[in-house]
Amino acid sequence: MKASLVAGLRATSKVTVDRERTIGFMGEQARVYATPMLVRDIEMACRDLILAHLDPGEDTVGTRVELDHLAATLLGMAVELTVAIVEVKGRLVVLEVSGTDGVDTICRGRHSRFVVDVKTSEARLAAKRQKAGLA
Repeated sequence: MKASLVAGLRATSKVTVDRERTIGFMGEQARVYATPMLVRDIEMACRDLILAHLDPGEDTVGTRVELDHLAATLLGMAVELTVAIVEVKGRLVVLEVSGTDGVDTICRGRHSRFVVDVKTSEARLAAKRQKAGLA
């Protein structure tokens, strides 16, 4: 990790709610941003912010999501997600997140990510794969 990975860093990302990001179980007229897809977009926004402050061979994995999904966002609407690092404790990075669709605040919460060495993670996962009989 670089010394530049500190609390106070923030970024905003924009996504458009396409069909893949919506629920379909309530019919076409109620097709809105699905919570699992919102979580995915938040994780990617947080990871992208942190990646610029990591050394080669490092990445992050999500470890905790606390999210209030506050308002429905319609298919085709633009969403702005703002993520801000509020704590760096060793390899643990905690971020606050919020989102808007231009009409409503659609979410707020916190997301924790852990900085990992990719090669070490690959070795650990290979050992688990072997132990689980999946190798």
